[in-house]
Amino acid sequence: MPEPIVFALEVAAADAPEPAGGWEATVRRVGPDEPIVLGTDLAATRGDGVFETLGVLDGYPQAVDAHFWRLANSAELLELPAPNLEQWRVAMKIAGAALPTDRQGGIKLVLSRGIEGANRPTGWLIATVADDDFSNRTEGWKVVTLDRGYRHDLSEHAPWLLPGAKTLSYAVNMATLREAARRGADNAIYVSSDGYVMEAPQSSVLLRRGNTLVTPKTDIGILPGTTQLSAFALAQQWGFDTEDRLVTVDELRDSDGVWLLSSVKLASPITEVDGHPIAVDREFSDRLNAGLLARRE
Repeated sequence: MPEPIVFALEVAAADAPEPAGGWEATVRRVGPDEPIVLGTDLAATRGDGVFETLGVLDGYPQAVDAHFWRLANSAELLELPAPNLEQWRVAMKIAGAALPTDRQGGIKLVLSRGIEGANRPTGWLIATVADDDFSNRTEGWKVVTLDRGYRHDLSEHAPWLLPGAKTLSYAVNMATLREAARRGADNAIYVSSDGYVMEAPQSSVLLRRGNTLVTPKTDIGILPGTTQLSAFALAQQWGFDTEDRLVTVDELRDSDGVWLLSSVKLASPITEVDGHPIAVDREFSDRLNAGLLARRE
């Protein structure tokens, strides 16, 4: 697997003017053996920060505006200083230009609260070449449903739990994937304690019912899916209806197709939910992935 390429960012305030040398002067490629994060950075000690991961196709970062909106929204939820999106856009282009154009890749944007007491955020970017044959797009995944441990209306009653923020605190997400593997599945779908479908640890949920594509609504404490937004835009062009609403587990099992959507793996058809076989619409899956791969913005 090729080594990731790391860039350090001198994080600027949201209203800071562009420096004389341009925003490019605030981005520095870091050597493979050069330390970048101090051991006292709150990203390392508490997971106190936010991130986004963008897919890169033929040198083009995907769904940029949606990812930047989500980065700013997550920062606001954590009461972090608002990111200077023009600076991050320039940094993202520099990172993307370092990747080969003949393979898929990804760029992770990381914004940390920084060193405790310094009152100065830190940031960096990681550009990687995807080391994957993406067989998930054709072979599909088996999933299990796992209890998220709270009701679907958590955002109304406990916003301090940061529902809907993409934070660096991903230990629970990774534990969920390990539990799914223990149960013989490839992935998991979270379900609220009152029975509503939420999201997967690293993906959004999409299902098809007839001529309508459905995704769980985002005010139930889940992330707005950037790839899901692109999938809806494509589906509308193809004449499908789209809905975001509450979804029950029974609807997953009775649907005409289920997919997990993410920025790099794109659309993974689900072949089984809790041991219940799900029909795979191979033609639609192939069409959806082809449409997502054709994006150039």
